[in-house]
Amino acid sequence: MADFDRRRRVRNICILAHVDHGKTTLADHLISSCGSEVHPKQAGKVRYMDFLAEEQRRAITMKSSSISLRYRDHFINLIDSPGHMDFCSEVSTAARLSDGALVLVDAVEGVHIQTHAVLRQAWIEKLTPCLVLNKIDRLITELGLSELEAYNRLLRIVHEVNLIVSAYKSQKYLSDVDSLLSSAGGGGGDHEEPVEDDEEDTFQPQKGNVAFVCALDGWGFRIGQFAEFWASRIPRLSRDALFVLEPLWKAMKSKGSKIESIVKAFNLSVPARDLQNKDPKVVLHAVMARWLPLYDAVLSMVVDCMPDPVSAQAFRITRLLPNREDALNGDEAIEEVKRVRKCVEVCDSSPDAPGVAFVSKMFAVSLKDIPDHQFGDEVGESDECFLAFARIFSGVFNVGQRVFVLSALYDPLRPESTTQKHLQEAELQSIYLMMGPKLKPVASAEAGNIVAIRGLGQHILKSATLSSTKSCPPFSSMAFQVAPTLRVAIEPSDPADMGALMKGLRLLNRADPFVEVTVSSRGEHVLAAAGEVHLERCVKDLKDRFAKVSLEVSPPLVSYKETIEGDDLEPLENMKVLSSNAVFDCIEKTTPNGRCVVRVRVMKLPDSLAKVLDESGELLGEIVEAKSGKRIGGVEGDDLVSVLKKRVMDAIESEIERASKGIADKDKLEKYRSLWLRFLRRIWALGPGQVGPNVLLKPVISGGGDVGVLVRGSSHVSERLGFLDVAETEAQPVNREAESLVSSIVSGFQLATAAGPLCDEPMWGLGFCVEAYVTQSDASSDQIDQYGQVMMAVKEACRATVLQRKPRLVEAMYYCELSAPVEELGSMFSVLSRRRAQVLKDEMQEGSALFSVQAYVPVSESFGFVDELRASTSGAASALLVLSHWETLPQDPFFVPKTEEEMEEFGDGSSVPPNMARRLIDTVRRRKGLPVEEKVVQHATKQRTRARKV
Repeated sequence: MADFDRRRRVRNICILAHVDHGKTTLADHLISSCGSEVHPKQAGKVRYMDFLAEEQRRAITMKSSSISLRYRDHFINLIDSPGHMDFCSEVSTAARLSDGALVLVDAVEGVHIQTHAVLRQAWIEKLTPCLVLNKIDRLITELGLSELEAYNRLLRIVHEVNLIVSAYKSQKYLSDVDSLLSSAGGGGGDHEEPVEDDEEDTFQPQKGNVAFVCALDGWGFRIGQFAEFWASRIPRLSRDALFVLEPLWKAMKSKGSKIESIVKAFNLSVPARDLQNKDPKVVLHAVMARWLPLYDAVLSMVVDCMPDPVSAQAFRITRLLPNREDALNGDEAIEEVKRVRKCVEVCDSSPDAPGVAFVSKMFAVSLKDIPDHQFGDEVGESDECFLAFARIFSGVFNVGQRVFVLSALYDPLRPESTTQKHLQEAELQSIYLMMGPKLKPVASAEAGNIVAIRGLGQHILKSATLSSTKSCPPFSSMAFQVAPTLRVAIEPSDPADMGALMKGLRLLNRADPFVEVTVSSRGEHVLAAAGEVHLERCVKDLKDRFAKVSLEVSPPLVSYKETIEGDDLEPLENMKVLSSNAVFDCIEKTTPNGRCVVRVRVMKLPDSLAKVLDESGELLGEIVEAKSGKRIGGVEGDDLVSVLKKRVMDAIESEIERASKGIADKDKLEKYRSLWLRFLRRIWALGPGQVGPNVLLKPVISGGGDVGVLVRGSSHVSERLGFLDVAETEAQPVNREAESLVSSIVSGFQLATAAGPLCDEPMWGLGFCVEAYVTQSDASSDQIDQYGQVMMAVKEACRATVLQRKPRLVEAMYYCELSAPVEELGSMFSVLSRRRAQVLKDEMQEGSALFSVQAYVPVSESFGFVDELRASTSGAASALLVLSHWETLPQDPFFVPKTEEEMEEFGDGSSVPPNMARRLIDTVRRRKGLPVEEKVVQHATKQRTRARKV
């Protein structure tokens, strides 16, 4: 019973917000009030949780860090997370280990793009959120709002945040997330997830889960506090809230005797030196901090509104450990797995319960900062020690205990021989309680606590599940908001330091949960990061901590894709390209031995379908490649197929709805629909990499066998996705030689879609139909050569077909959110125009002097964009970039004047300068060492001779 009561008094929370909304400042005040690490006078200035030198220099949080606080009789594990989009992976790691989230919103700036992202992360991880409206003092000191105006502004922010959460609950707006999470709990089992009332707002001040604070000055309140002050009921944040704001506004405007009356009325103990200070702001801050202490308002809300580990894990179990229904209940193995899952669900902390923990990331700490570093270290190649950032969900972990390290692919129900590579055994050398930059050694830790574990540096790369038994299933994978898109090639200044660089890259890859280190086909070491700030920090860590050598960093390696121009005016005719056998619509290639003729047709897929295929790569990999033992978001078996099939059908329906505006005839529209349904039943393969956004279709079988025997292929992917039953597959006479070339055709398609004809970049959103005809021959000596010749013929035919159908370059786009004062708008728009930005919306922020602008900025133009923006506006403008989508450049890279108007403007084309698409293609080709068509001599005159003859 004592253990149960102790777990009930634990809270695991994280602070989530947009950048510069006050997360670390709030953490400073909570720490100063609950411990001796930060003096109250220094709270908000010392930035205690930002203990890295780079964090202090830039004044932003880059790493999520934890600290344990004691409030009354409760233990609160607080995780401070970054707000910058470049470090969103740290938000994911913090959310996985937490049960609740304090969502901060600036009362002046309001809801920003990262606010949407953190609310989504909290929803995915099933956290219980509380809303904190910060910087409310700025409403009167900067904006000069009256009580009624301030009330309306605060009410609007609360309403806007509630709308965001309601949208995430809605099937219409988040059908993918809702399907993944609801399917996990809908499979029966012993746990039924409670149904939440969608009509009720998540954040309601009368419920006590909304706090109004000024973190910098250390004061804040909840509605209930004022209800106690005046002993009157305040049922909701309506006009009755003016009874809260009126005395607050009077206090903030008070001087002299009024301040003294407040001190006497509430019997506040304010030091005399503060009351006698000549600066009225200091006096006001001292009175407000003692009248409405920040820590009391926030931490009481945490204790009252956020769940303890026992309640939270019962609610989050469907997200953390999806139920397994692929074995009989009487099976001993499945019963043991269910027992482990049940212990996690109830947060069992008894000594005989199986120990289960999840490591969300590995972080590097200098050996001199380890309290017991004299006992040795498991990492011998560096003076950095790697600790595991972990949450214990069941049982008790002790120092010296041996545990199993489980990767995400481990399956306790499969034979041990097949899962050995996903299972390791390690010893827990030390367990620490994290106190910000400090570590406090402990002998053991029980379920419900967040700790740092030493001894796993050689066993875990990014994240893993720890268990004292092999019968524990691995935790579900964490969801990241973006993917690493900024890539650079990195090499040492001195070639002799290559070994040190490779060692440093290995250490960096382990220390950062989001960085990716690869080796390109040219042998370059490529470092992928989330953005410029993330990349700068990674390079600095390499130079100063991990590699400790001088480095040369290449310009950013921007990724592009290749496609063709779609025919939006004639969608029906465009669709017929892949449904006919007309020779004039295709490119024909013949193998060198003359025994195989390849004909290829291509069409552009709808953007909605290409986007679904591109974003569902993990699901497609599970279905098409028929993997087992791994779960995505708790969805297993046929649910994976149904989820993906629904996404594809929704994309097709949206394309048909779009085409209906240009097709007035209902019969033609039905024919268009039937062609798409037939299309979905002919999918042979996807590419590149078997799961890409390009489609290979099975050829249409007709009577034209004059060229040779047709390689018929199969609707393999259509069968996997449920668009075609196995029983519906037509039985056709098999020609062994023709069928033996099936893999060669698929391989040629994969090679072509992985490297397009423009600049060897992957193709995007294309559908190919490959017809390969094989002539009969008795000779078999060249059979092996035949496979390679067919593969290369298919590759070249696919690339030639793309060149024939008006090829286009596709570039990645950032969604950019900017804010600047009105007087700097001209400079800001000048920078946007130089960066080829597309302005979506510009409007004045309500109640402020700032102008808000939303735009799309190409990724290739984003490098140095923020620095140029700040330089042009004298630091008055700010910007946040988030990867949004892929967009096709409208320019033809091979433009030649043809019409009379074009000939009149550009002449015969010999002096036409290359357009933007051609310049980008040439840049990529030069970087890859491919030939570039360009004039070697731009300007020249005839060389004179010595004789000067006329």
